[in-house]
Amino acid sequence: CITSDGKKYENPKTIKKYEKKLTKLQRQLANKTKGSRNYQKKRKQIALCYEKIADTRKDYLHKISSEIINENQVIVSENLQIKNMVKNHNLAKSISDVSWYELTRQLKYKSKWNGRTYIKIDRFYASSQLCFSCGYKNTNVKDLKVRDWICPFCNTKHDRDINAAKNILAEGLRQVV
Repeated sequence: CITSDGKKYENPKTIKKYEKKLTKLQRQLANKTKGSRNYQKKRKQIALCYEKIADTRKDYLHKISSEIINENQVIVSENLQIKNMVKNHNLAKSISDVSWYELTRQLKYKSKWNGRTYIKIDRFYASSQLCFSCGYKNTNVKDLKVRDWICPFCNTKHDRDINAAKNILAEGLRQVV
């Protein structure tokens, strides 16, 4: 998550923190006799580990969504099709761990509670390809590997994510006015 003023909220990668513990517990579960008391105990330990992951993630999302709501009057986000993005097996785990849907859901209801404006823009808006300074559309930066680019028209250097955040805010404000 990145704000238009350049503030980045890093993913705490909650699954990665507990991955070794989960793997160990699941391996231990596989060695237990199904239906036995020890099997049930191990299943409960695994469930508690998953609950800890969910609680940690939810706590982090509540903290950053509250911070974003308190610092801004207008919140604009892209209407991402997360369901389709998860189909990419290389990114599925990372996307699920970030919980974008939950973050947008929290931003939406917290903005209502606090009298803020929440806007979703179309996912096909070329936010990362447009130069925020001059409006030039650079189609060469479609590839996600390109993190920084220089506008060939006005020679402004852009961080892909910050430039996209500025363009998303501008598009959201344009839709409101």
